[in-house]
Formats: sequence, structure tokens, C-alpha cells
Amino acid sequence: MKYLGIDFGSKRVGIAVSDETNTLAFPRCVLENNKKLLEEVWKIAKEENAEKIILGESKNFKGEPNPIMREIEKFKKNLEEKFLKERFPTEIFFEPEFMTSSQAEHLQGKNRLHDASAAAIILQSFIDKN
Repeated sequence: MKYLGIDFGSKRVGIAVSDETNTLAFPRCVLENNKKLLEEVWKIAKEENAEKIILGESKNFKGEPNPIMREIEKFKKNLEEKFLKERFPTEIFFEPEFMTSSQAEHLQGKNRLHDASAAAIILQSFIDKN
């Protein structure tokens, strides 16, 4: 089973996936944040047989939630309900993210997988801690 990493943004959502041993994270794709997002994430999680989903927790320099955090929490709740309804045993965790988009851009420049690379940084941080 693999892990799935998510960098949630108001326009785009980056998706990353771990290798089979849950040692390394790789950018997978970028999805539009629209009405289809929940179903698209569900489909990817099922395809990848994701045992855990790691969702970036967005906070500011003071450690306070950024304005997008309310949307992230709502998305997490909707994902949990979807997985429960479908009887797919997946745990969802928050991983603090701080400037991951800037880190991804610094490493590779801004391109079409930029948000997926930020998701990979979030996922790799979770993997390294555990």
C-alpha cells in the first residue's frame, strides 16, 4: 500500500504518491479545484491503493491557520466521509506545510507539475518523520 500527498490550493491541487515501501515521494499530477475534485482524488487513491493520505496543513509565520485552512478542513472531512461510505480503509493526516510551493519552485522552477512537487515535499516530510 502507498501513501498519497495533497497540496490543497484554491485553484489547483497537487497530488503526490509514495513508492511501495513508503520511503520516497513522487509528484503524480495536478488537479483543478472544482466540483470533480473529491471524486478525482478518490479515484487516484483507489488506483494507488492508498493506505494513508497526507494533507498539507497551511499555517502562517505565527503558526496560525491561513485563510485556506477552513477549505482544507472541509475537504478532509468530505474525504473521510467518502472513504467511510466506500468502506475503503484509509487514514487521513495533516502534515504541516510551510512554503512548500516556494521550495518546489526553487528546486525546479514554475511548471505544470509545480503543485504536485509541493505535494511530494509535504508527503516526504511525513515519511521522514515516521
